[in-house]
Amino acid sequence: MVNILIVGSGGREHALGWKIAQSPNVKQIYYAPGNGGTANNVDISSDDITGLAKFAQEKNCVTIVGPEVPLSNGIVDEFVKRGLRIFGPTKDAARIESSKIWAKNFMKRNGILTARFEVFDEPKKAIKFANSVDFPLVVKADGLAAGKGVIVCNNSSEAVSAIEQMLIQKNFGNAGSKIILEERIDGVEASFIAISDGITAYPMATSQDHKRIYDGDKGPNTGGMGTYSPTPVIDAKLEDEIQKNVIEKTISSMKNEGITFKGFLYAGIMVKDGKPYVLEFNARMGDPECQPIMMRMDSDLLEYIQASIDGTLSSLPKMSWKKQSAVCVVLASKGYPDSYQKNEEISGLDDVTPNSQVFHSGTVEKNGKILTNGGRVLGITAIGETLESAIANAYLRASKICWPSKYCRTDIGKKGLNWHK
Repeated sequence: MVNILIVGSGGREHALGWKIAQSPNVKQIYYAPGNGGTANNVDISSDDITGLAKFAQEKNCVTIVGPEVPLSNGIVDEFVKRGLRIFGPTKDAARIESSKIWAKNFMKRNGILTARFEVFDEPKKAIKFANSVDFPLVVKADGLAAGKGVIVCNNSSEAVSAIEQMLIQKNFGNAGSKIILEERIDGVEASFIAISDGITAYPMATSQDHKRIYDGDKGPNTGGMGTYSPTPVIDAKLEDEIQKNVIEKTISSMKNEGITFKGFLYAGIMVKDGKPYVLEFNARMGDPECQPIMMRMDSDLLEYIQASIDGTLSSLPKMSWKKQSAVCVVLASKGYPDSYQKNEEISGLDDVTPNSQVFHSGTVEKNGKILTNGGRVLGITAIGETLESAIANAYLRASKICWPSKYCRTDIGKKGLNWHK
């Protein structure tokens, strides 16, 4: 029996803990810092690596890292140095997310399909390039920007404005001190996540995220407004191709470069003309993709996490999944991804409906009340025999929950219903 420490405070961490709690081998689960929906919260910030290590040592925990910042700051390296068990990639391996430039160059050197790109740190040169190309661009900040450092442009004047935001106005701070201008590939986006021990990688269930704030994929990018799993965008043939030419190629190419990638590897895929282009990599489980993936997983997640740490993944069978669909609708605070109200009381959380689960994200518990404490507040996740029924189940549960500035998209999962090749 083991104690678990889950690092992070979002919906992904709540969902990982919910799933891991189903393992017969778990004694106690702690969350640092956790949120209003998680129990056994520990008042240690997710980037206080020393504090987390001390706690994990004291309670003899296996630690699971949710968010990107502690990974990019080397939490895994520090824990390993202290002889502690931890699931996630080292600082070196996490560069695949913490530096988009590193990741693009890595893909280029190893023949992993991605959009053509150029790197800039001088505004004049970047603007000159943006004005010289005859295709639309995507402007990306090199560093971590909480899922918001990507601006998709329709024309050169939008690209110039994005370049100015990053390199001149410094809207993304250090994360935007170097930028990538890459060709915008118009296709259908999907998420593909695998678990790896550095040698073997097993695929998780496929999913499709809804990144933009408004219905119909309008408005600015967010950290994700909802998702569903599985997605018809990735059929069996495409799944095999992504597994072989993206996931396994990435893990083995990293190994060849002296980097062992352990943890969740997330590939953001754009499918165009049947080919999977990698838009970006994350060195962690996606959020909100995690929520429906966890609800569909039949296997004991803890077993796979322990095997990833030990390098023994190949001794386990591939994971098994429920045939049903699952949908996660993110309830946000109006104004997100910009400014929004906090500390609004949430009602209706106890109004339970069948086949649904509420995963907390930006919430806090004060005097027995649950209050909003972030832009993305809750991930209402439901399962159904069909995608249609999963969508209905998720929105039914979402309709019971209220607070003054509650906002959500009304079209999560519709892309899957409307999918015709």
